[in-house]
Amino acid sequence: MKKLYLAFYYLFARFLPTQPMPGYQFGYWLRRKLAQKIFLYCGQHVIIKRNAYFGNGSQLRIGHNSQLGHNCVVPRDISIGNDVIMGPNVVIWAISHKFSSAEVPIRLQGSTDRNPPVIGNDVWIGERSIIMPGVKIGSHSVIGAASVVTRDVPDYAVVAGIPARIIRMRKQ
Repeated sequence: MKKLYLAFYYLFARFLPTQPMPGYQFGYWLRRKLAQKIFLYCGQHVIIKRNAYFGNGSQLRIGHNSQLGHNCVVPRDISIGNDVIMGPNVVIWAISHKFSSAEVPIRLQGSTDRNPPVIGNDVWIGERSIIMPGVKIGSHSVIGAASVVTRDVPDYAVVAGIPARIIRMRKQ
């Protein structure tokens, strides 16, 4: 049955409107209902915006009042806390290419083991940010727009840049 819900999401529901377009409330409602059937855990009042991609979502956990942004790409096994805001076009990776040998083409070296990131509670991920495999985003953090997060982010940190660095703390 999960495959049927998944097919319905990818063939129809992901294209429904989001705010402020008319009918956005139905789109939010339908995508949330499908996510509750597809994801390992889907909290209350979750918003999945237009064209969000999450693979088969089989091990995805998303907390209460959180959202997947427009056109985001997230791994099927990520853990997202409560009250997480995700801007458009965010990409989160759980796997990468191996490239240790200069003598072997990268395409022939295979991939790394899956290492899905973990996102804490009350996090804002800015538009077009990229979060690399295995990164832990601490609670109450802010990821600046277009940042590339390559290492763990502590609680209450505001990070930005390529690679992302702490630019200040929200709580002192």
